[in-house]
Amino acid sequence: MELIAQLEKQKDALTQSWFERVINTYPPETAHFLAKQKDPFANPVGQTTYRSLTILVDLLGQGLDREAARDALDPIIRIRAIQSFTASQATGFVFDLKQVIRKKCTVKPTDADQMDHIDHLIDQLALIAFDLFMQCREKIYDLKANETKQRTFKAFAKAGLIKEPEDD
Repeated sequence: MELIAQLEKQKDALTQSWFERVINTYPPETAHFLAKQKDPFANPVGQTTYRSLTILVDLLGQGLDREAARDALDPIIRIRAIQSFTASQATGFVFDLKQVIRKKCTVKPTDADQMDHIDHLIDQLALIAFDLFMQCREKIYDLKANETKQRTFKAFAKAGLIKEPEDD
């Protein structure tokens, strides 16, 4: 349990380091803004991301409540799903936590089983993130398809090519 105790002690440093890695997936000027702007109203993306990462680091030390992890990942993934990230770019930040833990915590050979368990939990987080990303993208594509259908229908109706059904 020594590694878990380290996670608890180092959670602020872990969160900050992970946050820095996440924001560095954005273009440099955006990353700079996300890092420097602390006002949650001026920087909702940065604040939402940091808050969610904090929750995820806490969950990692406690085991991993899938529903709580899903709730914490959801805002980050929703933001990234509407941006120009690919699926791997949008969800890959989860795997960065493995390197962050290895850099910030002293992992002894006796901690190998615990590290394997933590790696497994992080892999589970990544799978949850991927599922969330795909659900968001499906919703976006459905909305775009419906908008196109409505626009086409309105154009045809305006041109007199479609007759609206009469109400009884």
